[in-house]
Amino acid sequence: MFKKLDQIESRYSELESLLADPQVMADQKAYQKLAKEFADITPAVEAYREYRDHARQIDDLKEMIAGGSDPELTALAHEDLSQLTQSQQDLEPRLHDLAFPKFEEKDRDLIIEIRAGTGGQEASLFAADLFRMYSRYAEMKGWDVEIMSSSESETGGLKEIIFGITGPGASKYLKWESGAHRVQRVPATEASGRIHTSAATVAVLYEPEEVDVSIDPRDLKIDVFRSSGPGGQSVNTTDSAVRITHLPSGLVVICQDERSQLKNKAKAMRVLRARLSEKMERENQSKEAQDRKVKVGSGDRSEKIRTYNYPERRVTDHRIGLTLHQLTNIMDGDLDPVTHALVQAEEEARKQDD
Repeated sequence: MFKKLDQIESRYSELESLLADPQVMADQKAYQKLAKEFADITPAVEAYREYRDHARQIDDLKEMIAGGSDPELTALAHEDLSQLTQSQQDLEPRLHDLAFPKFEEKDRDLIIEIRAGTGGQEASLFAADLFRMYSRYAEMKGWDVEIMSSSESETGGLKEIIFGITGPGASKYLKWESGAHRVQRVPATEASGRIHTSAATVAVLYEPEEVDVSIDPRDLKIDVFRSSGPGGQSVNTTDSAVRITHLPSGLVVICQDERSQLKNKAKAMRVLRARLSEKMERENQSKEAQDRKVKVGSGDRSEKIRTYNYPERRVTDHRIGLTLHQLTNIMDGDLDPVTHALVQAEEEARKQDD
């Protein structure tokens, strides 16, 4: 605990210097971020310094008692020593909580990407089923869903869809959905009745604030073009679609659902910022965080996380060994049995780590 508090105090001193630096003060985004970090760790530093001050006073009183010849002063020193020792002991649980704060799930807005994988047209139909599942789950929870970009297949499925979900608890219950989702069923186009296996990938991204991810406009290549696919009116007749390429990372985002080029650009920037945030988080992720996360799943979209078996009406989450024969309810949006089990598995993993 004290080693951790020493590290926090060292960072506190570093932040004090940075916040007094004119160059940092000139960059308001950087300054605000550092100021928030400084405010967050100040209570821990103040409590730690109070604890050490008590320790110094206790040492002084012990020396006074050991070498004192005045009975009256010695009695007073004993009384002060008792009070300070009790005060110091009372501080220890608080110091522990400040050094190792209990985990609290913070509500964060999400951007979810679903892409059809192996399986051709059947995979695109499954991607559409997953979007319907998440949309209905969000409706049950009172969350808002905003479609940001979509691309339909010839059979009415979805080659790709990107959408935002906002609302209390959305990130807590949906953050583990990243990965490969596999479906086993007889496709509508299958005349012989054979069961096929298809897949779709899901990526769950946290939508960051602009202050969290700074993008230099000079690093962007922005192209506009005419929207394709279902539309109507001006969607398919004007250059409203936007493609943004982030040159340093090579990330490309296309948005074409809106009639307004400005709206498509704004949505594309939100998706780009979320992808960059995820990229940076993965690159900077500590070993401890990786170990904790892998106990439920790595979040890698190539990792097979769940199978939806229609003949057996079964849903299996492979990461935690959960099998439920509630496929119809789950595909209709009742995801609670799955998400609650994942949250519980995460909590148990965190207790083991602590």
